Amino acid sequence: MLNKIKKSINAELAVFIQDLGSKYRLKAICPPLHDHIVNYINRPGKLIRPTLCALGYLAYAKKPAKRLYRSALSMELLHNFLLIHDDIIDKAALRRGKPSMHTMFAQYLEKMPEAKFSGSDLAIVAADIIYALSVDTFMAIRENPIRKENALKKFTEAAYLTGCGEFVEMLAGAKSIDSVRKKDIDAIYDLKTAHYTFASPLTIGALLAGAKPAQIELLTNYGMLVGRAFQIHDDLLDIFGTEQQIGKPPLTDVREAKKTLLVWYAYKHLPEKKKKLMQRIYDSGKPAMSDLLTVRSLITESGSADYAKRTIRSLVNSAARICGKLSVKPAYKEFLRRFPSTFISI
Repeated sequence: MLNKIKKSINAELAVFIQDLGSKYRLKAICPPLHDHIVNYINRPGKLIRPTLCALGYLAYAKKPAKRLYRSALSMELLHNFLLIHDDIIDKAALRRGKPSMHTMFAQYLEKMPEAKFSGSDLAIVAADIIYALSVDTFMAIRENPIRKENALKKFTEAAYLTGCGEFVEMLAGAKSIDSVRKKDIDAIYDLKTAHYTFASPLTIGALLAGAKPAQIELLTNYGMLVGRAFQIHDDLLDIFGTEQQIGKPPLTDVREAKKTLLVWYAYKHLPEKKKKLMQRIYDSGKPAMSDLLTVRSLITESGSADYAKRTIRSLVNSAARICGKLSVKPAYKEFLRRFPSTFISI
């Protein structure tokens, strides 16, 4: 089921890239803009969001609507829009193992030394264009207009909530490590990850198919639980993974002083002397690699990694229980029950 959906979405992506030159005339309007967007959106990805959108629809519809997968692709375009902005904020040079959008534009501008703007400035505009294209792509599905309107509201809500999550995370990053609370971290995970990666795609698809409000609520709860588990797992990878696994240098979140569940738990459970060491590193602004490795060691020593794994298991188990209450075919229930195991390994 997963491979079939992904194959259909990849096929739509190929058509969409052709449409950038023909339907949207982007190559005629500005070749560098066209080429950089194609380079970025054509990179291999997990396609979690469009897959869940299509799955949410298929689970409740009698048959696939025309242009379902084109509409589902909008979730991946929304993802790309958000990633570009995120990389600018984080000053990240890489995305999916290749230069981030603002890095690509910075390299392009090297031959234009007279330019009064930066690669980040161009990347912001490119991201906004991708967002506009994502809305247009969403509207492609041939479905009941009222359902489309309800689903579109959910789509724009996903963008809004993710932006709120980014804002909250930035402010949390400016706080001292000793003032961060677990509920602040949970809010960031819910706003920045869980809604637009899991809950929104599933419910958007289900709304398009005409699912009842009770089912939408169950899917939302499922998505929020899986979303938190996904983000905690992502935090673990940042600390203990490799650049090949995550597409960027490990310990990036620590370098950027992000306050994750792992960091919160470690700080709360370390002896006073090591708390001060961790706080010094986080307050330093420019930690050395030796400092980053020290934080990794402190996270292990505090039992934070084990705590994070226990939390992931609890969240995934709670999500699995919700699957039993869904009014969908057994195959879809089982798919959703097993779905977290496709990207979470603990």
